[in-house]
Amino acid sequence: MKTVFSSISKLISFILLLFVLFSCSTFTSTEAYDALDPTGNITIKWDVISWTPDGYVAVVTMYNFQQYRHIQAPGWTLGWTWAKKEVIWSMMGGQTTEQGDCSKYKGNTPHCCKKDPTVVDLLPGTPYNQQIANCCKGGVLNSWVQDPGNSASSFQVSVGAAGTTNRTVRVPRNFTLKAPGPGYTCGPAKVGKPTKFITADKRRITQAMMTWNVTCTYSQFLAQKTPTCCVSLSSFYNDTIVSCPTCACGCNNATDSASCVSERSSHLASAVTGPGKSTNTPQLQCTSHMCPVRVHWHVKLNYKEYWRVKVTITNFNYALNYSQWNLVVQHPNFDNLTQLFSFNYKPLTPYAGLNDTAMLWGLKFYNDFLNEAGPLGNVQSELLFRKDASTFTFEKGWAFPRRIYFNGDNCVMPPPDAYPWLPNTGFRPVISLLQPIMTMLASCVFLWAYM
Repeated sequence: MKTVFSSISKLISFILLLFVLFSCSTFTSTEAYDALDPTGNITIKWDVISWTPDGYVAVVTMYNFQQYRHIQAPGWTLGWTWAKKEVIWSMMGGQTTEQGDCSKYKGNTPHCCKKDPTVVDLLPGTPYNQQIANCCKGGVLNSWVQDPGNSASSFQVSVGAAGTTNRTVRVPRNFTLKAPGPGYTCGPAKVGKPTKFITADKRRITQAMMTWNVTCTYSQFLAQKTPTCCVSLSSFYNDTIVSCPTCACGCNNATDSASCVSERSSHLASAVTGPGKSTNTPQLQCTSHMCPVRVHWHVKLNYKEYWRVKVTITNFNYALNYSQWNLVVQHPNFDNLTQLFSFNYKPLTPYAGLNDTAMLWGLKFYNDFLNEAGPLGNVQSELLFRKDASTFTFEKGWAFPRRIYFNGDNCVMPPPDAYPWLPNTGFRPVISLLQPIMTMLASCVFLWAYM
């Protein structure tokens, strides 16, 4: 009887194991989660603002609710798939990248006839009669904390769909957001509370006929195969400089001459300014870590009640500069940050009662622009912290950050056992006691020899 029960138990365990494996391989989640910005996302609102004889007019707005992750040039691209046989008659504040096959239309030709259109933002300087509010920024979408006034982007689209009413209208499916490459995953559209709009004179509020919301979340693993930044460490109490881990962002392929560019290379100038060079194609300076960006944290000075840190951000990419860059640093002493030089600062508190994360970015027109690799390809600042006697220590790497993000991407940290440690705490007192003893013994020996 026991043998039968044992066999049944093993069979049930095997079935459960198969179910778990099947679930893990089949129902994988496409959503991303950031522990330092748990609610961060880009929300797309599709607002139907008026009906037309053969369709409707909608305003599409992207709101960047990510605290420190932004979309920089060349900007975002937004795509979707029509639910029916809709076409785009006209657009303002944006345009599709392709018109598609509109040969069946005679007379007025639609702006786009593709089943799956792709929309890009218009450039600054677009004629006023083609603009709407929050448009024409070249696809740049700033982060919520750094520049909330420029964290939204909009365009207007006139949709043609015969027989469309408020009961038969369907929102597009399969939204895709690129920035400009992969990284964002968008969920299905959900009916939301109708959006309210304020007129230019601020005296009237209008309301959308219908509103759908689409939420897009970011994953660094989808965005790129390798990391984009790394961290190096040093301190005043140790001569060791802990470099970025070797091959932190990939390894230099010795057989591929185009994998990186040496500062002494004869084709350095052509790599930087050569024809056809795209900012999407990195031209990295040859380093052991092969990262586009390095963040160096140096524990500089130790005072009685304070301690000072110097932070330096270096760009190793000859083909890309960073405008509106930002840095997110997690360290337990940020609750006692006293002074900051030449950087902006805002505490991030993703969890109540925990103030250990700071967002740093450059001062406008001073150092908010990180140049390409070269003599000017770095920015730096110093941070002054007040000591908390109950927690402060230089031992066991406490003075170094727990994690660092550059432009929203998690940087590769050195292994903990490589951090610059304090000298053995028992070593200096022994030396200080032995030194006078040895001096006295030497003196005695010297006097005895001449007696």
